[in-house]
Amino acid sequence: MEKESNRNTIIFFVCALSLLFAYETFIMGPAEKRKAAQAKAAAEMQQKLNPGVPLAPGGVPQAVYLPLNQALAASPRVRIETPTLTGSIALDGGRIDDLDLKGYRDTIDPKSPLVQLLRPEGADHAYFVQTGWTGANVAGLPDQNTLWTAAPGETLTPTHPVVLTYAAPSGLNFTRTVSVDDKAMFTIADQVANAGPAPVALAPYGSVQRLCPATEKDPCLPQGALRSGVVHEGAIGWLGERLKISKYSKWKKDEQPQVTPSKGGWLGITDKYWMAALVPDQTQQVQGTFRVTPSPTASIFEANYVGPLQTAAVGATMAQTVHLYAGAKTVPLLKAYQQSLGVPEFDQAVDWGNFWFLTRPLFTVVEFFYQHVGNFGIAILLLTVTVRIVFFPLANKSYESLTKMKKVQPQLEAIKKRANGDAAKQQKDMMELYQKEKINPFMGCIPMLLQIPVFFALYKVLSVTIEMRHAPFYGWVQDLSARDPTTFTNLFGALPFAPAMVPFIGPFLDGPLHIGLWPILYLLTMWLTMQMSPQTGIDPTQQKIMQFMPLIFMFSISGVAVGLVIYWAWSNVLSIIQQYIIMRRFQVDNPIDQIIRKFTGKPAPAT
Repeated sequence: MEKESNRNTIIFFVCALSLLFAYETFIMGPAEKRKAAQAKAAAEMQQKLNPGVPLAPGGVPQAVYLPLNQALAASPRVRIETPTLTGSIALDGGRIDDLDLKGYRDTIDPKSPLVQLLRPEGADHAYFVQTGWTGANVAGLPDQNTLWTAAPGETLTPTHPVVLTYAAPSGLNFTRTVSVDDKAMFTIADQVANAGPAPVALAPYGSVQRLCPATEKDPCLPQGALRSGVVHEGAIGWLGERLKISKYSKWKKDEQPQVTPSKGGWLGITDKYWMAALVPDQTQQVQGTFRVTPSPTASIFEANYVGPLQTAAVGATMAQTVHLYAGAKTVPLLKAYQQSLGVPEFDQAVDWGNFWFLTRPLFTVVEFFYQHVGNFGIAILLLTVTVRIVFFPLANKSYESLTKMKKVQPQLEAIKKRANGDAAKQQKDMMELYQKEKINPFMGCIPMLLQIPVFFALYKVLSVTIEMRHAPFYGWVQDLSARDPTTFTNLFGALPFAPAMVPFIGPFLDGPLHIGLWPILYLLTMWLTMQMSPQTGIDPTQQKIMQFMPLIFMFSISGVAVGLVIYWAWSNVLSIIQQYIIMRRFQVDNPIDQIIRKFTGKPAPAT
């Protein structure tokens, strides 16, 4: 019998390995080769049409950076002034490379600098956008060194477009008309007139480039920002009717450019809250590419597209229009452009995560409350109440089951003692008790499991929404997107010193030991929630470990955005209220009544 079993096992493994080998050889192998060949062909076509726009002459980023004002002064400029943007266009290269966002500042201090989105070549963390024409063996095409001409004293405003011109010695005359709306969308219309001796074949292109110093741990972060592991930052685009994303770390490891053919779409580079993205003509086939050009001092992260070749006969003119979105990722604005300009899935620039089918509707609800109450913290509380109402029937079933379990806990302990180590007898008696009291032990878990995706979706919504950034609540909370500013180490501000300034231990006091009042409130609510739950089936050692869980969670969330801590604490309060009402209805003693009795001196109810 044993020999036959061994033989069957060997036959099984031989068959399994044979099937795996056949699958890899005849299915996966050819598929991978076809995929590699297609990627190579697309990359070769991309390289042929668009050799790229180097960040600095020769394509090597400089090792020494200029102060921002000197980098700006290195090129003649045209001012940009709109209700939401301020900056300039560099006439050297015709780049949009200087842009600040009005209405958003680096800190909650109203005198702090505006958020800077784009920075010019020559400054550190350069970040800019360039459009134009590319073609094989065509002389006179403008590049990063080309000096464009504009009328003196021009300023780009929502009511006044700016026209840039450049006449190449080869007879090609280039005209670029840049306009902007009152929000965050530029329209760049490039035109080339062929006054040369022969026809020319050119393809339009657009490029978003970011210089990321190689010496920094998180090189592509905006200055003063913190890396977020929850929200996508890096390459982003809607190409080939699919969302394409790549975090900086993965993007940097790609040896070959990521080339995707697409009809229209959009692509660019995104931070947590801000984005620069190009939107080509939605009727044209383009090649969208994400690539990295490394060097010892920095890496150039580039998102670009190349349109179809167009031929201009002698005396003819050809034109191309592209839109550039450069601003904050506010969902209503992205949706508005999605409708007005036909930009496909533009609101997916916001990282909705794997639970997008939950995060999008939840954001719609919280945005509705925010627009009506004017305080994002109150909107979070109302959203939590709404979710609780939706899950009220399920939660009620769960809490009823937990309450019944807690009610029969003394009887379960008695069964355990009577069994005296006989597991089968103990299990039989427990099942009989559950049947008698009409208890389903699993009902306490199933409704909670169903709520877990919603919990993560809410966490995602509150992590990605720019509305929470620098949004005040009440009292000491002036920025819901930052950690709780108070800390117990100086008695929440009662002692006149900043923990971070304490010699030697300042970084420790301002780091792991920076425990604010809201995390402590969360600790109390979590402890009370656990005390109201039954401890059946948990041995004394595990119970002691579980008692430390609220403390561990408090330390782990101390550095999290206080808006999320408020949401968690408020959610616990609603759970406690619901559990308390049910426990009172089933006449089950609970921690709240026990605390009240300690202060009032009332006797405990009869068992």
